[in-house]
Amino acid sequence: MDHVLSTHLLANHRLNTFWLDKIWDCGVPAVEIFCVRQHVDWGDASHIRELAAWFRDSELKLHSLHSPMFSDDIWGRSGPHAILKITEPVKSKRNAMVDEMKRAIEIADNIPCRYLIQHVGISGEEYDERKVEAAYIALDEISSFARQRGVEVLLENIPNAFSTSDRLQLFNEQTHLKLNYCFDIGHANMTEGVEIAFQGMRDRIRSTHIHDNNGREDSHLFPLALDGGAIDWPSAMELLRSRANQYPLLLELKTVEAKNPLSAVRDIFEKLESLESPHER
Repeated sequence: MDHVLSTHLLANHRLNTFWLDKIWDCGVPAVEIFCVRQHVDWGDASHIRELAAWFRDSELKLHSLHSPMFSDDIWGRSGPHAILKITEPVKSKRNAMVDEMKRAIEIADNIPCRYLIQHVGISGEEYDERKVEAAYIALDEISSFARQRGVEVLLENIPNAFSTSDRLQLFNEQTHLKLNYCFDIGHANMTEGVEIAFQGMRDRIRSTHIHDNNGREDSHLFPLALDGGAIDWPSAMELLRSRANQYPLLLELKTVEAKNPLSAVRDIFEKLESLESPHER
């Protein structure tokens, strides 16, 4: 399978040419840029130009952008106004949030990429038909804006009442947007289970988020590397290999207290790829 690394691993560092060089040195051919303002400031033209110049001269490709979830640079802790969600039912508030997301998509004007990963709502959000309508209106606008830049919007399964595999399928049927998916295996482990989520999403999966957790906390653990993970990785890899040509293996990890958080990435890819199917043992 193709390998991609999300810069989520470096989200508390400013993304610059130093980190991009480090990622390339790990043998990873493509990245997903995780859009949080302390990491990538989509409103800073000079920052985006610097990154674009590096990508133009590099073999490292930008696979995808992760749509911003916060407008501030401290993970939304400045207050509720800093949380970006397409399920906001108040039109004026939602329009401002969508505009912020569109500014991040404009990164693709300078650094071409294939996908935008988009959440429907926030973690733990309860189902509400008014919010479904809000999400439809927002996604129709976001998708049109992204398509103009050659970018396809993918919906990600997250732990809320809008984003289980069956709810995403229902949303597509109700809205006729026919959007494809990013399968987040860690989020599936926290909700309906990895196999159920995969089977419900499989035809439309175009990208992945690979990480581990204990089934309760969205901790983005390193697969096969740290204690606390609960995913059955041999079985998970068997599922992922069943549609291997549809999507890459994309690690979305959380940093650990180490001098070089990228040092384990190559080993994780190798370990995952070398796992035997439970049926081959």
